[in-house]
Formats: sequence, structure tokens, C-alpha cells
Amino acid sequence: MGPRLLAFIAVVFWGVSFVATRVALRHVSPITLVVTRFALGLLLLNAILLLRGGPLVPPRGRWRMLALLGFVGIFVHMLLQAYALTTTTAVRTGWLIGIIPIWSSLLAAIFLHERFGPWKVSGLILGFLGAVVVVTRGRLNADFLALPTTRGDLLVLTSTVTWAVYTVIGQETIRALGSLRATAGAMLFGWLMLVPFFLARRGWTEFAAIPPTGWGAILFLGLGCSGLAYWFWYSALGRVETSRVAAFLYLEPLVTVAAAVPLLGETVAASTIVGGAMVLMGVALVQRGGSRA
Repeated sequence: MGPRLLAFIAVVFWGVSFVATRVALRHVSPITLVVTRFALGLLLLNAILLLRGGPLVPPRGRWRMLALLGFVGIFVHMLLQAYALTTTTAVRTGWLIGIIPIWSSLLAAIFLHERFGPWKVSGLILGFLGAVVVVTRGRLNADFLALPTTRGDLLVLTSTVTWAVYTVIGQETIRALGSLRATAGAMLFGWLMLVPFFLARRGWTEFAAIPPTGWGAILFLGLGCSGLAYWFWYSALGRVETSRVAAFLYLEPLVTVAAAVPLLGETVAASTIVGGAMVLMGVALVQRGGSRA
């Protein structure tokens, strides 16, 4: 498959992942969900590596970078999103996640020396203003800070920074190891960082109470979103420049809304639509600036 199709499929998986996470969190704690999800993802990726005859252990010289990728993209990023989704909705999360391409372009300009001209600056400002509208629900006063969903929204916004960092710093490692080995290696290090917290909380005791719907959501998150989607995303990232791959993330909120409204019964507020549209317009401006460069 071409890199653009791979990126599109990954984004569809991740768009639905917020819905599946909300379902799973009805039955398990965030730490148990993330550990179980990435254990399944690791099993799938390592099985693919074995079938391809590739080595499971990455070169020792790459361990430090893979550990950094695992810390940023698995440990921090996924815990932020899991805890956020205990208080905010999948719809709001999907719209706020749309700001990631803006962060990616900004970081690419700083660290990869990609151009950041007037169009990108305009998109940056518009995208951030849209995120403010989504978080505040259009009410610019202090009351919104007391809402539980606001705290969840702010965690989601923080996670957009971690994913942008993960995307930008991982390029060289992906090209050196290949997308599959790099993904599996980063995931392993991130998962190992999570396991002590899972053991301290005796997370395995939660498994007995998970109903079939909960297990279905966890399997989708582990095999689809953490296994295939991560591999597809890394595959695209290793073959196309950062800003062009990140552009596919603007589809993620649309996928989330299409899944969350019928499956979870969530509603879409007018302020969320307006703010989300501003985010997408900001992303479009950033991408326009990238194409001219």
C-alpha cells in the first residue's frame, strides 16, 4: 500500500479509538487499559516480525532513542489520553486532536529546518484560537476551569504536543530500522515503563469483571490501534515528509464524530463545531504554507 493510504487507515483507527477507549474505561482503570492494549499490540507486531524473519531485539545503539520514543509516544501520550477520556467526551477529544499537525509543522520548522512562513503562522494562530473555543465552550470566563471536562480537555491538548514530538524525533530511527522494528522497539520500551504501575495497582484483578463489549473494545485498541495503526503510521512517516503525513490527522475528528454520535450517543455542541472548524482551517493554512515551501 502507498504511504498516504497507510496514513489514512491509521487515522481512521485512531479516530475510532477514542470511542473504544470510552467504552473500555467503563470497566477498567486507565493504567490497566493502556498496559493491556499495548501488550496486545506488541504481540501482534512481534508476530509479524517473526513471520518476516526479522530480529526481535533492535540494535543496542538504538535503545536510547527507542526508549525516548516509548516514553513520549506510549508512556506519556497514552496515559494523558486515557485519563482525559475519563472526564471529557470522545467528540471533544477528536476535535482537539486535530491540532497535532500544527504542532508537528512548528517542531519540524525548529528541528528539521522546514520553512515556517506567513501561511503557517496564520494557521498556527487560527488553530490555537479554535482549540480555545472548544475548551472554553465559547465562554471566556473563569467558570469553565472548574468543569471536569475542561481538565480532560487540557490533558488532551497536552497529549497533542507529545504526539507531535514523537512524530518529529522518530524519523531518523524509522528510516534506520524500518517502520516495523522501530514501532515494536518504541512500544516495548514504553510498555515496560508502564508495567510497574500496573503491578503496583494489581491491575490484573480487573480482568474478571470485563464484559464481552469491554474486551471487544480492548482488542480493537490493542490489535488495531496499537498494532496495525502504529505500524502503518510509522511506515508512512518513513517514506513521506513529516508535515505531509501529519496532514492526514485533520480527518481524525471527523472519524471520531461519525463514530461517537451513533455508538456513544454523544452530542456535538455548536461551540465544538465552530472551534473544530477553526482548528481544521488552521491546519489547512499550515499545509498550504508547507506545499508552497
